Amino acid sequence: METNDPNKPADRTPNTHPGRVLIFDSGVGGLSILQEIRRKLPGCELVYACDNGAFPYGTKPEHVLVSRVEKVLKALLPRVEPDIVVIACNTASTVALPKIRAHFTRPVVGVVPAIKPAAAFSQSRVIGLLGTPGTVSRAYTQQLITEFAGDCRVVRVGSGELVQLAEDKLRGKDVSPEKIRDIISPIVMETELDTVVLACTHFPLLLPELIHAAPRPLHWIDSGEAIARRVQSLLDADHRTTAIVPRDTAFACWLTAEDPDIDRLRLSLLGMGAGKLHLLGEV
Repeated sequence: METNDPNKPADRTPNTHPGRVLIFDSGVGGLSILQEIRRKLPGCELVYACDNGAFPYGTKPEHVLVSRVEKVLKALLPRVEPDIVVIACNTASTVALPKIRAHFTRPVVGVVPAIKPAAAFSQSRVIGLLGTPGTVSRAYTQQLITEFAGDCRVVRVGSGELVQLAEDKLRGKDVSPEKIRDIISPIVMETELDTVVLACTHFPLLLPELIHAAPRPLHWIDSGEAIARRVQSLLDADHRTTAIVPRDTAFACWLTAEDPDIDRLRLSLLGMGAGKLHLLGEV
């Protein structure tokens, strides 16, 4: 009979399953996080869940949002059985993450505005913060600014319209350059500003349009790469074989409601490597 020897080295036998990661958001924004995870961890099995039935999260009262996220995850987890859950939404992460972690045993990774790396990069000490109205005004965001960008001037712009433009883009609809230019004008008019934090996961999906709308080169920073590194560290800690031959398997997608533009959305999802679309139904 084998006994537990405290002096015996820990078992580092790799887990033969590379790990399944659920990326969750209210809309399509979390796809920007999924793309970064896929680039860094091509061996992972990825599942994307879009709570389009409650989109957008940014306008919801905090207690409503917490209840909604808990309810949807409780419905999703038995179906998906992920090893890690990524809440790929700044709003949900800053409001609901502690309570979500308390209710679920799986590791839950949240997204926070990339203020720390932006402050580290900026030479002018003037940075832009582009997010939803709730995110840019939330006390948690101010704490990040105080802690990591205390010597910077931070120009904040909160826009729900930019979120909708990202949704429109993935549904094959026209995105107005004039609208984007108007939205970001308070940031780009600051001549000393050199760095912009994309504090909403929807916004990296509009990066080509944002770059085009800016009158000069700027450094745009989002949280995708940091989240991918965090997921990798959790999988490594669980002895997952993340550095394996890349998978050709498409990632699955879940929706919580019917989408009137589902055919156009499906085309964009397929272009990103999606496979089957599943309907979770009313929760």
